[in-house]
Order: sequence, then C-alpha cells, then structure tokens
Amino acid sequence: MRPSILAILISALCLNAPGFGVRLSFPLSITHQPMTAQAAPSPATVLETLFRSPTIAADQFTDAFLQQVPVAKVQQIVDQLKQQLGPLQAVQGERSDFTVQLEKGSIPTQIVLTPDGKIAGLIFGAPTQNVASLDAAIAQFKTLPGQVSVLVREGQTTRAALNPTQPLAVGSAFKLAVLDQLQRQIKAQKLTWQTVVPLQAQYKSLPSGMLHTWPDGTGLTVESLAALMISQSDNTATDHLIHHVGREKIEAIAPRNQPFLMTRELFQLKSPKNRSLLERYRKGGVSQKRSILGELATQPLPEVSDFADTKPTALEVEWFFSAEELCQLIDRVSNLPLMSINPGIARTADWQRVTFKGGSEPGVLNFTTKVQSKTGKQYCVVATWNHNQALDEPQLISLYSSLFNVLKNSP
Repeated sequence: MRPSILAILISALCLNAPGFGVRLSFPLSITHQPMTAQAAPSPATVLETLFRSPTIAADQFTDAFLQQVPVAKVQQIVDQLKQQLGPLQAVQGERSDFTVQLEKGSIPTQIVLTPDGKIAGLIFGAPTQNVASLDAAIAQFKTLPGQVSVLVREGQTTRAALNPTQPLAVGSAFKLAVLDQLQRQIKAQKLTWQTVVPLQAQYKSLPSGMLHTWPDGTGLTVESLAALMISQSDNTATDHLIHHVGREKIEAIAPRNQPFLMTRELFQLKSPKNRSLLERYRKGGVSQKRSILGELATQPLPEVSDFADTKPTALEVEWFFSAEELCQLIDRVSNLPLMSINPGIARTADWQRVTFKGGSEPGVLNFTTKVQSKTGKQYCVVATWNHNQALDEPQLISLYSSLFNVLKNSP
C-alpha cells in the first residue's frame, strides 16, 4: 500500500515510500526574481496559457520550482486534467486563489508568480466534475469498474447511496476503528491522552508516516500518536496504538476483521518474500491466522523496494468496512480536535468544520468525510472503490468532490 495524492501538488509532490493512507500537504516553493521593465502577465493569464498551450515551456517556471518538479511532470498532470474534464472554458479568481473551469468540471488552483511572471508555486486542488444532483453523481459512480460503495447522509437520513452496506477493503480508513476504541478506553479511564508510549522496534512499520525513522525508546503521548495516525496516516503510530489498546478490543467493534491486522503484518504478508505465508494465511481460519501472525512477529520488516510493483495484491487481506459502518465510526470520533488536522478533499472554506480519513493501496481507495455546514447541517460522505486493476484515482476524486459541491448548495 502506498499513500495517495488527493490533490495534485506541483511545487512539492507528496510521493513517499509505500504506505497506508492518504496525506495532503501543500507547501509552496517561492523564489523571488528582480522586477523587469516589461509588465508581467497576470496569474489568470499564466493559468490560461498552461491549459491552452499544447506544450508547456520550462521557461515559465523558476529554477527552484523545476528542481523539485520537472516540466514534464507538469505537462503530464495538465494533460491528464484536460483529458478527464475537457478543454479550458475560463479562469476565475484573484490574487493567488483561482478556479480553472474546464468543460466538464473545475479545479481549485493556487498559483504564486515572481515579479517577472514566472511560476514559483502551483497547486491544483481536487478536481470536481459538473453534476446537477446527487442522483447524477451516483449514476457516474455506477460507471466505475470493480466494486463501488457510496453513502451521503444528512444527520441520520440517507440522501444518496450505492451499495452502502457492502463491506469493501478500505485501506487506512480502518484507523477510525482504532481511534474509536482508544477513545472508549480513555472515557473508561483505562488510558489518558497524556499516557506516554515508548517506540518499540517490533511495532515499527513502513511509511506512510515518519515515526519509523525515530529512535527506539522515544516517548510519545497517546494523543500525539493518534494525531499522527489520523493526519499523516502514520503506520508506526497506528501499530503502537493497536498494541496498546489491544487487538481483541478493536475486533469487538469490528468483528468482521478477525484477526485485526497491524500495518506491519499486512506489509509482511504482502511482501513478495513471504508468498508461502500469504497462501497459508489466505486459506486459514481465524485461529490459524492468529498463529501465522505469531510467526510474523519473528520476521523482519520488508523493504520499501519490495513494493515497487503497483499491481493489486491479495485484496482479501485487508480491512473491510461498509460505508454505513464508516459513517458510524467517524460520527463517534469527529468531535476530537485531531480529526480536523487533515481535512482531506472537502474545501474547508465551504464548511464550518471538516473531519476526514481516507485509505489506499493498489486496487483500494476510500474517502470518509464528515462536514458541518455553515447553517449547522451535518453530512457524512463515504466513497470506496475496489478493483483488481489499477484505479483511476483522479476520476474518483472528481466524483467525490462533486458530492460536496451539490451539498454546499443544498437549501
């Protein structure tokens, strides 16, 4: 499993090593050039040129920008957006915040120019398809290959749904269940948010996240681990919390997922070096699977390079939740401040509050969001896609974003 880029970041791409989950990060790379005598083009004009020109020129960008992202990558992303959403219609906005309107959808965009008009920073947010209603959006979801589940709920009322009770693999969205059980134990006074947990080698995992590189024995509070688990989808933080609250306790609220895997264990099972263990695990019952996990405890953590192949692998070895179950989970934990650190795909400017968790690996993609409108309405929006082939992630992102566009304009 690897992290997904849910917004297309140009100035500093968040492509990290293989890992579970979804992380959004938007640093801008800004350099300053001396003012020239000739009037520089406006940001809107620069964006129009990017989308109208068949070939993007390197001299449109600063050297510092191109050191991070080559012009060929920019060309690839712009071409992909035009292929998906059609030709440019208009660019609207001011200062650094714009909306690029294409024939079939729009892209929230941020751009920073040097005084002489070169691009120093560029962010394309999650593209949104033009849909007139939730029903129209659901019709588009139905065209995706593989298995798809969608749920849009206002309060406890279903506004739109597609296979909402079907359990599907959800990647790192399973971490909502870990957080739910953690919160239960804190309410029962078995733990506190300030409880300190030392990092241990046997619970270190692969990225996403950063704690796998920290020294053993480093102490972090439960709250810090939970914040990293949700906002950065840190797998090492997750596995320490699973160990601390107890695997069986999480299974009590997610009984379909027995045994409840740690991310380290899933990496081990899906490593090409452990094919025989994987086959035994696939065929075994719950007790046999628990025994195999015991064997894995003595096995080393795989290398990141073991997951260079992007083909979906053993998708039945995952965490399975329905869209309805994910709405229930995020409902129970959405009050926690840490849930708003990473807002995911929904634009925070459109909502009073946004909480989010997503997940991905090759063949698996999930977005789970709860938003509160500026009039106080509560919405849960879940989309999960499983397929035995590579997924068109931008397509799902644009469809998912369209749901929020409809909701924010609801009376």
